[in-house]
Amino acid sequence: MSFNSFGHLFRFTTWGESHGPALGVVVDGCPPGLPISVEAIQRDLDRRKPGQSRFTTQRREDDLVRILSGTFEDEADGQLKTTGTPISLMIENTDQRSKDYSEIKDKYRPGHADFTYQQKYGIRDYKGSGRASARETAARVAAGAVARLVIPDVTVRASLVQVGPHKIDYSRFDWDQVDHNPFYCADPVAAQEWEAYLDGVRKAGNSVGAIIEVVAEGVPPGWGAPIYGKL
Repeated sequence: MSFNSFGHLFRFTTWGESHGPALGVVVDGCPPGLPISVEAIQRDLDRRKPGQSRFTTQRREDDLVRILSGTFEDEADGQLKTTGTPISLMIENTDQRSKDYSEIKDKYRPGHADFTYQQKYGIRDYKGSGRASARETAARVAAGAVARLVIPDVTVRASLVQVGPHKIDYSRFDWDQVDHNPFYCADPVAAQEWEAYLDGVRKAGNSVGAIIEVVAEGVPPGWGAPIYGKL
């Protein structure tokens, strides 16, 4: 098993590398007849795309998505709709700066996948880390946008709730604040405090971990399984 796929009834497989010509995803199991649009998928990708603040990677990508298969324009209403066949989505890479990685060609970064990739596959893509790059998550976001069509009554939201040792104050938790700060945090006060904290971490040449809280509402009973097939 390659472990590039996720799901059973609704299944997606991501492909592509950080510094390759493109990356994308194939979504299988989407029912036919659902209205789908590039704009709806692009809306989610625009929220994820890099270079939107000094706290993310400074790589500049437009993340423009193309639908390659699995859709058909309904002549009755002019809408693009799913056909029930695999939906292939592609996002071109346009800001690969492989030369930026030349100095680490023979170095292994602590905490990254450099060493494990070398041990597992006998080869390491030092230029952007291949599929071990956060760039791969663009394909997952595109797949998630398609998943919204299948379960429109389920709302999935997320907020950054801790950066390093600094946690949010849940008494200030407000979902409406998530889209109004660079951390997508539901606590606007914590978001302001994190800015100064992370500026110091970055100047010190260090990094820290973080915790994201995800909440799904409207999930019907019976999804998943009690042991191994959990959501």
